[in-house]
Amino acid sequence: MTKSFTWIVLGLACIGGALAFIGLAANGGLALAGYAAGIVLGTAVAGTAERGQPVWPRRVTVTLAVELGILVVFSVGWLVSGSHRGTATRMVLLVLAAAAMGVRTAAVRRLGQMSTTYLTSTLTALAAALATRRLPDEWQRSVGVIVALVVGAVFGSLAATQSPSWVPAAVLVPQVCVVLGSLAVTG
Repeated sequence: MTKSFTWIVLGLACIGGALAFIGLAANGGLALAGYAAGIVLGTAVAGTAERGQPVWPRRVTVTLAVELGILVVFSVGWLVSGSHRGTATRMVLLVLAAAAMGVRTAAVRRLGQMSTTYLTSTLTALAAALATRRLPDEWQRSVGVIVALVVGAVFGSLAATQSPSWVPAAVLVPQVCVVLGSLAVTG
């Protein structure tokens, strides 16, 4: 009887593990799909980098405003769903967050060779510049990116873990500041 019970428990554990894997695969797939959709949307709005373009093209500001709109929808969904989010709600929020990141990536690509998506790329460029004692022309922007990413990660993590109702502030406040700042730059 004990052997049968052991096999049953083992079988249930395998099924549970397979279901958990399927859930993780679905989450990952939806995140990638949302990110790709965001890149397509963002690139359609931002366009591509052009020779002789201004430092901050107006289309970058428009693209960041589109991202802000997606983040507003995410924030409303976050607040409305409260702390008891079902699977479907979590999936929708995941897709919205990933799409916003894709839109941002497209906006940044319009600015030229700079990465906010991959912290390691920016760190690598700065470390290489320090090693060769030759700072790139736009090193201030790279340092600003790193500082912004670290501050944003700390603020977002604290909001998500300590006070989930503050997540929309952690998401929206920096984006509003960037859009307003970019409006001042582009006129």
